Amino acid sequence: MPSPVHVVGGGLAGSEAAWQLARRGVPVVLHEMRPVRGTDAHRTDRLAELVCSNSFRSDDVMSNAVGLLHEEMRRLGSLILAMGDRHKLPAGGALAVDREGFAAAVTEALEAEPLVSIRREEVGGLPPKGWGLAIVATGPLTSAALAEDIRKVGGEDQLAFFDAIAPIVHKESIDLDHAWFQSRYDKPGPGGGTADYINCAMDRAQYDAFIDALLAGATADFKHWEKSTPYFEGCLPIEVMAARGRETLRFGPMKPVGLIDPRTGGRPHAVVQLRQDNALGTLYNMVGFQTKLKHAEQVRVFRMVPGLAAAQFARLGGLHRNTFVNSPRLLDLTLRMKAAPHVRLAGQLTGCEGYVESAAVGLMAGRFAAAEALGRAPALPPAETAHGALLAHLTGGADAVTFQPMNINFGLFPPPPAEIPKHDRKAAIARRALALLENWRG
Repeated sequence: MPSPVHVVGGGLAGSEAAWQLARRGVPVVLHEMRPVRGTDAHRTDRLAELVCSNSFRSDDVMSNAVGLLHEEMRRLGSLILAMGDRHKLPAGGALAVDREGFAAAVTEALEAEPLVSIRREEVGGLPPKGWGLAIVATGPLTSAALAEDIRKVGGEDQLAFFDAIAPIVHKESIDLDHAWFQSRYDKPGPGGGTADYINCAMDRAQYDAFIDALLAGATADFKHWEKSTPYFEGCLPIEVMAARGRETLRFGPMKPVGLIDPRTGGRPHAVVQLRQDNALGTLYNMVGFQTKLKHAEQVRVFRMVPGLAAAQFARLGGLHRNTFVNSPRLLDLTLRMKAAPHVRLAGQLTGCEGYVESAAVGLMAGRFAAAEALGRAPALPPAETAHGALLAHLTGGADAVTFQPMNINFGLFPPPPAEIPKHDRKAAIARRALALLENWRG
């Protein structure tokens, strides 16, 4: 029996890393500081708690890179995808999950795994060499002490941005006389439904009034240590987007394309979409409506949306800091810290962005650490797979000077042969990835 690998952080990446290690016969000590010490964003002590959206995004394998990553993770025995599939909710072409059921299932699976020992304690710095191999997957809310230790050992200043939380509305408070169910372009989701979103339409006058109120709304004050933290472009607060131009939201989260208002028979000027957030269907989140408005302002402004005049909010939006390192400089090809090679990093701490990407990096870190613990050379995923493309970006494919968090996308993959027609290139990348993945599945 090899020595235990210590995994610090029980989020998506840490949970996946622990699962992959145990599946390969390597014992794991999983350190999670909740509930001994809470965070500004978590509400429970469950492993893999989702603190922002409940969506794992597109599940379309052949035309969306994150959908391809889903399928690769399923084939690789991912705990996160298995529990996501078990607790999925109607969400058009996306994979959305019941956040409570999902986190409970991940927690139960790891608690029941005999090779995993869960310790509820804070780890205040990088794991010492005496622990042997370790994986740090402390996510966007890495403690200041641990982040400082990473900075000191790695020789790089920590980087951080804000990750914003969207509000959740009680379904019974949504006025369906002024809203309707429809998925964009009536596209079927994993469950076969074509009407998985609640849509609230606005005409031009309503949209203009909404933008005026949004721009005038009072925002939450930043803590002193957050004031110099930049936003991530892929998760901007809606008021920040609106400040870039009055039409910005109409081409972003409030775009009306693919939707027909049944009351008018035409496409609305703008639309707010709400997506089911729990298995009971009693809660819906406002898609893309992450915000730093003060809570009272959120209630006032969001009740201007047709259909939400009497909205009751189960949770209002907010912000939390996301911390990540300059991975192209700090990490080797198997996610080890160059300055402390007994430690691997995983999840959002590496500069990947998104739930699924974080879990995928945890999956790779777990596999790499398992191989090393068993005295084998870690095998890298083929560069043409979604896992390989993501790993290559983090460990050298990205420009270290301008490194910023990145979602998986087809631009990270080696291009397919030039003779493949443009309309088939994404599917060709997906087919190639799944075929080559077989060489790495063991």
